[in-house]
Amino acid sequence: MQHEHSRMNIHEGHGMPATAQMSAGKHAGHSTAMFFRKFWVSLILTVPVVLSADVFENVFRWSPPDFPGSAFLSLVLGSIVFFYGGWVFLAGAWGEMKGRLPGMMTLIGMAITAAYLWSVYAQFAGAETLFWELTTLITIMLLGHWLEMRAVSGAQGALKELSKLLPDVAEVVRNGKTESIPISELKEGDTVLVKPGTRIPADGTILVGDSDVNESMVTGESKPVSKKDGDAVIAGTINGDGALKISVSNIGEKTFLAGVMRLVAQAQASKSRLQMLSDRAALYLTVIAVAGGLITLVAWLLAGADIAFAVARLVAVLVIACPHALGLAVPLVASISTTKAAQNGFLVKQRLALEAARTIDTVLFDKTGTLTRGAFGVIDIWSVDRTRKDDVLALAASLDALSEHPIARAVVAEAKKRGLALNEPKKFEALKGRGVQAMLGDSNVMVGGSALLEQIEVQIPVEMTPSIQEASKKGQTVIFVVQDRKFIGAVALADVIREESREAIAKLKKAGVKTSMITGDSEDVARWVSDELGIDEYFARVLPSEKSEKVKELQRRGLKVAMVGDGINDAPSLTQADVGIAIGAGTNVAIESAGIILVRNDPRDIVKIIKLSHMTYVKMIQNLFWATGYNIVALPLAAGVLAFRGVILQPALAAVFMSASTVIVAINAVLLRRREL
Repeated sequence: MQHEHSRMNIHEGHGMPATAQMSAGKHAGHSTAMFFRKFWVSLILTVPVVLSADVFENVFRWSPPDFPGSAFLSLVLGSIVFFYGGWVFLAGAWGEMKGRLPGMMTLIGMAITAAYLWSVYAQFAGAETLFWELTTLITIMLLGHWLEMRAVSGAQGALKELSKLLPDVAEVVRNGKTESIPISELKEGDTVLVKPGTRIPADGTILVGDSDVNESMVTGESKPVSKKDGDAVIAGTINGDGALKISVSNIGEKTFLAGVMRLVAQAQASKSRLQMLSDRAALYLTVIAVAGGLITLVAWLLAGADIAFAVARLVAVLVIACPHALGLAVPLVASISTTKAAQNGFLVKQRLALEAARTIDTVLFDKTGTLTRGAFGVIDIWSVDRTRKDDVLALAASLDALSEHPIARAVVAEAKKRGLALNEPKKFEALKGRGVQAMLGDSNVMVGGSALLEQIEVQIPVEMTPSIQEASKKGQTVIFVVQDRKFIGAVALADVIREESREAIAKLKKAGVKTSMITGDSEDVARWVSDELGIDEYFARVLPSEKSEKVKELQRRGLKVAMVGDGINDAPSLTQADVGIAIGAGTNVAIESAGIILVRNDPRDIVKIIKLSHMTYVKMIQNLFWATGYNIVALPLAAGVLAFRGVILQPALAAVFMSASTVIVAINAVLLRRREL
């Protein structure tokens, strides 16, 4: 994905949003500007046709000027409007017929062709023509399509912005010199300089510098993320106040941004159940319109009506029944919701997954890496006598600084977080299976587990024993600090629960969704995490291969299950669940087993998924109701069932109603963009 190539893909169909594909199919690649131009030309030509029509003369008591050839003015101008303004509809109808998928263009094409052919015949036969109805119909249809395409392009606007996130040029460092090159010429392994306030041109790793990077457009995280040497950065994100030198790791189609665009395109190419329903309804409506139009024509002719009147009724029926709004109702909402999801940090791979999220009864979380950070952290510290807790931690960290063990790294990280000064140990020695010891100044310090205390025969103070036993029951790892063979204190560590998890569980409960947890850890650890977060149910000591069985167990109870895991060893359970959600994807968006992927390690986004699913469904139902409901009233009127009461729906007015319904559906869908998750 070079920069221009990625933009071209968005506009030329490779990853084109569903609504864009739909519009491309209907409008044969015509642009919004083209419809606007054709509308104005047709409008200008329509005015004299209407002014010279009998209906205008009868209503306003005004006679058009008489000049040589004036009798053929409507024929000439009407023909120009038909072939110039109406050609887009005729070409679209031909395409639909060739594809054996008759629809909106077919109906419009039939309507304007019937009106034009009859009017040409009537011009020379001395009968009443339909030129003013024909020209106003085409003009209004062009206006309606222009308004619709504007709404559609507005709906795609946020997705198009993804393709514009990359800068046009990059500052690359080669042979000790910095030079500006087009982004398309970047290579993996290049070193690029990213100045403050500019966009990062490619995925990579920071070599030199530290800064706050705004990743909101690709992760949904509004708060700038602190980055330093060795941290990964994403193409298209915005650098803060610091200058960065970055080693390029991914370019083109390998970048995270390209992956996001592929996933969005994949989701928008997929169809939801409601869209399949609307597609079928649109096809049925087309058949009903054609049959109804022909029946209307024959019925009025048999009733002795004028041929021009009967043809006008045929045209009105065909126009009013155009399933344009119905064809737009669901795809446009789906396109906006998929884009909105990407803006909020989660990617919809399967639209059916987003649609199903609103029906979820219970969310099953994998514990490690989802509800917890998947890394040890200090939970508690105990000290005896007057020794400060920070002193206990500093002693343990001074020895652990020389170890790469996960527990040792967690102790050191906590000490650094608190700003504690560490002493350099001397005569460091690893005590196999028990811990470590070293000299810190004049003192001999030992750090280790209960086996260390047993070997050196040091007892835990009685007042501290209950707290340490309670920590052990919760599955926490406790290490002890001994100085000169005297018990100084202890440090408890465990897989740290994410603060976001507490908020996520609380919000899900508030929404009436039950929560469950699955883990391979012991019963004690599972119970502790479950109690801490207020989870309704947990499954402990579950092997990776058994996770999908637990999903089935919940489903057998009649529950709709969303499984949330890391997408690696959770693949079978993610696939088995009604909705599979991979959390903590980071820059890896190619997780095949999940229907929805969370870019951030934030379980609170689960609540956003369910909320967006509800919002999307409501908008789809509203649009389907409007797109089909008005036909119930409009079709009989177009056929002329109230003609005996003097109520006649002219073809031009039918076009207004049809266009209005389409625009209303489009605007209603676009309003989804303004809703907050």
